[in-house]
Amino acid sequence: MSEPRLHNVLIIGSGPAGLTAAIYAARANLKPFCIEGFNSGGLIPGGQLMFTSDVENYPGFAKSVSGQELMGAFRAQAEHQGAELVIGDVQKVDLSSRPFKVWVGEDENELHLAKTIIVATGARANYIGLPSEDKLKNKGVSACAVCDGALYRGQDVAVVGGGDTAMEEASYLAGLCGKVTLIHRRDDFRASRVMQERVRKNPKIKLLMSHVVDEVLDPAEERVTALRVRDLKSDRVSTLPVGALFVAIGHTPMTDLFKGQLETHPNGYLKIELGSTRTSVPGVFAAGDVADWTYRQAVTAAGTGCMAALDAERFLQAEH
Repeated sequence: MSEPRLHNVLIIGSGPAGLTAAIYAARANLKPFCIEGFNSGGLIPGGQLMFTSDVENYPGFAKSVSGQELMGAFRAQAEHQGAELVIGDVQKVDLSSRPFKVWVGEDENELHLAKTIIVATGARANYIGLPSEDKLKNKGVSACAVCDGALYRGQDVAVVGGGDTAMEEASYLAGLCGKVTLIHRRDDFRASRVMQERVRKNPKIKLLMSHVVDEVLDPAEERVTALRVRDLKSDRVSTLPVGALFVAIGHTPMTDLFKGQLETHPNGYLKIELGSTRTSVPGVFAAGDVADWTYRQAVTAAGTGCMAALDAERFLQAEH
């Protein structure tokens, strides 16, 4: 068996955060090794943007660009700068001592050693779980109002959820769209009182309490035309015409690999030191949505990817 390779910087994940980290680390001549992922947790190389049809808010693009095109440009730039990218899933990590150990492949058959690690595994949006919803993702079903709301300017839309995120999404969409219907399965919200008051006072937002979405129409037309909603008290089913459904029932950070090794917040996101990307283990840095549940934008993820690469570079410099 060949000796495992030792990398200056090993990056786990290849969304905007991971690939930006690869670009910056490569420009610093650190020869970064980026493990892109394969299909871990439902995500694929390139991250959540690979499921986004039109990106209109990434700086530098006057016209919309597809998520696949944008991430393709990220990837090409990282390779051009000298980063080594491989497709595969990390199955196990050992952060107990340096160099860190990272096993790649279904059978954990490839061991890599790393002086520093940048975690950019991202977060997965939670969905209701309906077959019709799945068929219409990025065709009117979205988990990000800031990303996709402008595509439905002037149209009636719906938001599902009862926390602060759902309130924020509904308020944001009310400034762009026609009528916004906020659907929640309970009689009361989990959201803060301030956010609830803001939503209740907005004349463009209608509250549909104790209701659930049973079906998203219409996969046959390859676009959202309406929702079938059910009143949980009367069991009555009705049709709600809308042009889009925004699901705001939370995200799941992809942190299973690091349980028991890196400190997390109560919500599961990785803890980082304020003003940096440093985690609880020296030499391990976190960038993008795996540590950010507030903004969750491609541009902010890319920014923290840059920060993580600079933090890793400075960490290595301090050692030598």
